[in-house]
Order: sequence, then structure tokens, then C-alpha cells
Amino acid sequence: MKVAENVVVVIDYTLKDNDGSVIDSSEGAGPLAYLHGAGNIIPGLEDALLGKEAGDEVQASIEPANAYGERHEQLKQEVPRELFSGVDSVEVGMQFQSETEQGPVLVTVVEVKEDTVTVDGNHPLAGVHLNFDVTIREVREATQEELEHGHVHGEGGHHH
Repeated sequence: MKVAENVVVVIDYTLKDNDGSVIDSSEGAGPLAYLHGAGNIIPGLEDALLGKEAGDEVQASIEPANAYGERHEQLKQEVPRELFSGVDSVEVGMQFQSETEQGPVLVTVVEVKEDTVTVDGNHPLAGVHLNFDVTIREVREATQEELEHGHVHGEGGHHH
């Protein structure tokens, strides 16, 4: 069976940046199972895996536009430190959920001053060129429940 829309794909992967540093890997965590075409993984990787089969090894180099997007400096914002009342110690690297007019956004603290905190609403991998080494372990039909829920159930997938 080939990777196509609405099939379950199970992969092992290693993700590196252009410098060769490992950003993420399924090694030790077990394979990743996803529903192809449901937006469970970045579009560039979905495109690279389309039409492949179990046993195939795929190397994919993905531009930011087909991954987590470009960085947008306007998503960095300096806010009053009192917005973090209740947090004992605000430190660089901490992440918080911020409510915006467009809905909740995950922000990362990038600078802490005496009276202000600078947060960044960009995805941590925005603007990063991603390089994947993928081995496809399994390709199977999705169950009706998986199709209805938009994600894989069971090993490597979602558990209800």
C-alpha cells in the first residue's frame, strides 16, 4: 500500500537543522503514527512521503514556508512584567499560553528585564530549514473512527 490521503503512516524519523544538529527524533520514543492529509505533520513532509511504501527510506529537505513558516518579528512583544503575577520566577525559555483576538497563542519568553518581559509568538522552528531522515515502517487503511477524529489511535498515535 502506498502513502495517500486518509491512510495511516507509521514512521521512524530524525530531524536536523542545516548545521546537522538533531532537533528531534523518534529514537527512544518509538515510531510516529499519523493520518496522512489530516494536517498531523508539516505539509512539506507530507508531500515528501506521498506515494511511498513501507520500507522506503526518505530524505527530505523542507523550506520554512512548508514547515513552520517564516519568522515574523511583529510576533515578538515586550509586555509588563505584572502580566506574569503568580509566577515566582519568569525565565528565558519558559512558555505560556496567551489569549489573543485570534485565539490562544503559545509564546516563549526571550528576554526578562526588571519591569518588562519580551515574549515571542513565533513557533520555535519558524524560519528554520528542516532536514528529515525517515523510514516508513507501516502504511495501512485508517479506521472509520480515526477518519472521524482526524488522527491515529493506538501505538504511536492518540489515546482516548
